[in-house]
Amino acid sequence: MALKPDRIESHTDISFFMSAIAERGGVVVAATGNTNVGASMDDAGALVEYAASATSRTPMGVLLNDVVDYDLTKQHVNWYKDEVQVGGKVTLLRQGQVTTDAIVSSVNPYAGDPAHLAANGELTTNTADAKVGTFLSRKDADGFAKVDINIS
Repeated sequence: MALKPDRIESHTDISFFMSAIAERGGVVVAATGNTNVGASMDDAGALVEYAASATSRTPMGVLLNDVVDYDLTKQHVNWYKDEVQVGGKVTLLRQGQVTTDAIVSSVNPYAGDPAHLAANGELTTNTADAKVGTFLSRKDADGFAKVDINIS
């Protein structure tokens, strides 16, 4: 999964952590066993993940960081590439527009089609799962499509 740099960030959220290696561009959900019980910005129990199944999962936003696992005694996190160390705080897009390739391979959306959460953070037009936005374009030759995200 990946994001192209042309995006509009209307509303982002920086109150969640991610404890697994992940690539930006997909929709993350509240982690199973999420213990976030307060409004604290540094509640380590506020975890998100890419879900193996989208059924009955609550989308939290589009992941805007790559989550990496480096030995920080030998290499540092590349801030210019929006990398975050595993277990660190991630940025989630809740409202705005992204151009992503995190789309189920068999799905060929049209502009105006609803974008719904699918397994592993991908998007689909299948209306059985939670709606996260609207497709604004078809897939291009590289498999990217523009999507209006609106997670309220």
